[in-house]
Amino acid sequence: MNFHHFPLFLLLLFGFLGISQEKSTGPVIADYGPVFKIENPDFKTDMSQEFKVVFDVMDSPESHTELNKKLETAARFLNLHAQAGIPVSQLKVAVIVHNAASKDITHDEAYKTRFGVPNPNSGMVQALLDAGVEIIYCGQSSMARNFPKEDLIPGVKIALSAMTANIQLQNQGYRPIKL
Repeated sequence: MNFHHFPLFLLLLFGFLGISQEKSTGPVIADYGPVFKIENPDFKTDMSQEFKVVFDVMDSPESHTELNKKLETAARFLNLHAQAGIPVSQLKVAVIVHNAASKDITHDEAYKTRFGVPNPNSGMVQALLDAGVEIIYCGQSSMARNFPKEDLIPGVKIALSAMTANIQLQNQGYRPIKL
């Protein structure tokens, strides 16, 4: 095979396998979490199952103007499962934020005071909250990094610690995904 034609070969192969080449957002989070539609996957999704997941987000981009793609994973999770036909009522999502990601859940005014620009994540965090995602902030990070509750986007909850929130959610049947 001529390797110059390999990318075309892959494009055609994926087309024949029924994998969409276009990403789309929604239906749960309209402006965030783009995903590919997968037609007729070999590993079938149990559409009757409840999907309970907790994302552990501790990293953040160095740039103060860049969206935190790890936080966006929660939007992708909701969009891809809803797009596949799983009822939103069967999707239970929690995000635990700590460490460097602390800044990404602050409201625009607090973020702008520290970094000179509005928080690029504020719209996404609000969309996640509006979709029923529980966003939990580590109380230890709050104190250590000086991000008090009044600096957080309304609706973000503070826990004793990220570790505590992880244990409690896992005891409730949430499956952890560390990002």
